[in-house]
Amino acid sequence: MELTSREKEQIRKQLKAYVDKYPSQNKAVGSLKNTSAGTVSNILNGKWDNISEEMWRKIADQVKTVSGTDGNGGDGWQIVETMAYQEISYALDDAQQWKNVTWVIGEAGCGKTTTAKIYAESHKEVFYMQCSEDLYKGEFVREIARLVGIRGEGFTVRELWKEILANLILMDAPLLIFDEADKLTESVFHYFISLYNKLEDKCGVVFMSTDYIKKRIKNGLRWEKPGYKEFYSRIGRKYFELEETTPHDVYAICTANGLSERKDIDEVMKDAEACDFDLRRVKKSIHRVKRENSK
Repeated sequence: MELTSREKEQIRKQLKAYVDKYPSQNKAVGSLKNTSAGTVSNILNGKWDNISEEMWRKIADQVKTVSGTDGNGGDGWQIVETMAYQEISYALDDAQQWKNVTWVIGEAGCGKTTTAKIYAESHKEVFYMQCSEDLYKGEFVREIARLVGIRGEGFTVRELWKEILANLILMDAPLLIFDEADKLTESVFHYFISLYNKLEDKCGVVFMSTDYIKKRIKNGLRWEKPGYKEFYSRIGRKYFELEETTPHDVYAICTANGLSERKDIDEVMKDAEACDFDLRRVKKSIHRVKRENSK
């Protein structure tokens, strides 16, 4: 199905907001995969005739937002500022403003990823990265480079890291967010530790994960692994631990997303409590209740 003019205009607005987060349009283009400066310029200027449907969709996938243009989620889901949302936002703002490093710990499903993505969407010079176990050193550095707006072709890993640092230094208040950072392999984690000194006082860094990282760093300190003692010192020898999701948070999410009957809210509450108030489960439960009510 072809995109309508209205849908293309929506993508254009999202692209404009995306570009505005970068120091320049060229940097924004550098962060987009398989997209040229000419294509971005034509879309922003309303010259759409020669842009393929495939290109429209590629760009849409890369610039779509979590929060949506109306304050809701992209699927109509209303985002609620839970206690964890407020705490994560504070930690991110503090790290960006003061260029420090923080490790945020919270249970799976407490809203870390959603909050971080929303923060990155609404603040300039903030770069969000999802970590994984299969990420090796070269990929790790090249992905950071892409996010910052650097085309990595023709650079060695060491040269690329120098380019990243040179670009970050020129920014007013850059912030790197590494989500699920406890999944980084030992070689990547150790590589980042060895390079962190060059980022100190030049860029804010926030790592986010479950509390598994506490065991990993504890073991690293115990076995005197290179860099762990220094890194632990960098995060202030403590973690930014989030408050657990509360029934009050779940109630607020229910009412914000259209549930008003007490029995419906109680059903979601019961389901959430059985799953340690995992917000992913809460969302599914609310959708299920709304579908049942619509029959």
